[in-house]
Amino acid sequence: MTAQFNPRRMMAAALAAGLSALLAACLISPGKFASTLDIRKDGRFTYTYTGEIYMLGMSKLAEMGKNAKDAPVFEAMTCYKDDSMDERPCTKDELAQQKSDWESEQQAKADKDKRDGEMAKAMFGGLDPTDPKAAEEFAARLRRQAGWKSVIYKGDGLYQVDFAISGTLDHDFVYPTMERFPMANAFVTLVRRTDGSIRLDAPGFAQGSGGGMNSFAQLAAMGAAMDKAGKDGKDGADSPNLPQLDGTFTFTTDAEVLANNTDEGPQPVPNGKKLEWKVTQRTTAAPTALVKLAN
Repeated sequence: MTAQFNPRRMMAAALAAGLSALLAACLISPGKFASTLDIRKDGRFTYTYTGEIYMLGMSKLAEMGKNAKDAPVFEAMTCYKDDSMDERPCTKDELAQQKSDWESEQQAKADKDKRDGEMAKAMFGGLDPTDPKAAEEFAARLRRQAGWKSVIYKGDGLYQVDFAISGTLDHDFVYPTMERFPMANAFVTLVRRTDGSIRLDAPGFAQGSGGGMNSFAQLAAMGAAMDKAGKDGKDGADSPNLPQLDGTFTFTTDAEVLANNTDEGPQPVPNGKKLEWKVTQRTTAAPTALVKLAN
C-alpha cells in the first residue's frame, strides 16, 4: 500500500469548501455604529444608522478573483513506505496517477468556479464581486436609494454610511434593503400586526443572531489562514479585516411599550420613553420590543 499526503492540497480543498459555503452565508454585517428608531403612537417613525457596514463576501470574492489569475501548478504528494510514516520516492506510475487526478480536480474546480461566479453575480445584483471596481459600483448604487445620505467605500469590504428615513408604519419596514440585492440580511425589522402593535427585532445587532455573522466570520478567517498557508507552506497567522461589533441602538416612543428585552426597561425622556441596547462582540440576545399604537 502507498500512503500519500499533501497538506497544502488538503488546505486548498477545505478552503474551496469553505468559500463555497461563503456564497450562501450572510453577506452584510455592522461594525462600529450608532442607530436610532423613533415611533410615534400615530404610526410616524424615523430610523437612522450611522457607522460601518462590512460587505464581507465582496471583499473575499474579489480576493479570490485576483488569486484565480495565477495559473495553478501541479505539486506531487509525498509517498510513504507501507505501514509507516517513512518517506520514499514516488514511482513514475504513482506520479502519473497523481497528475491525472490533479488535472481532473482542476477541471472540476473550473466548472464549479464558473457556476459559483454566476451565482455570486446574481446574489450581488448583477455586479461581479471578483471585479475590484464592484465595491465602488455598489456604493454608487446605494447612493441612488432613498435614505442613504452618504456611502463611502473605505476598502477591504468596509463602507462608512449615513442612513436616515422617515415614514408612516402602515406597512412593514426592514433595514437595510438594497436595490437588486436579494440576499441582504436584516439589521432591523418592524412588523405591523393586525391589532395595531408593532414588533421590533434587530437580529443584526447581536453575535450569532440574524442568520450567520459568526459562521461567515469563521469562514473568512479560515479562508485567510488557509490562503496564506497555501502560499508559503506555513500556518496562516494573519487575521482578515472582520467586523468588530460595537454600537448603540436607541428606541424612543410615546406609544405603550408592551414588551422588551433591555435590562433597565423603558426610561422616561421628554418625548416619551426610551429603550437602549449596548451592542458588543459579547451580545448574544438581539434587541426586541413590542409597542402598541393608538387606535
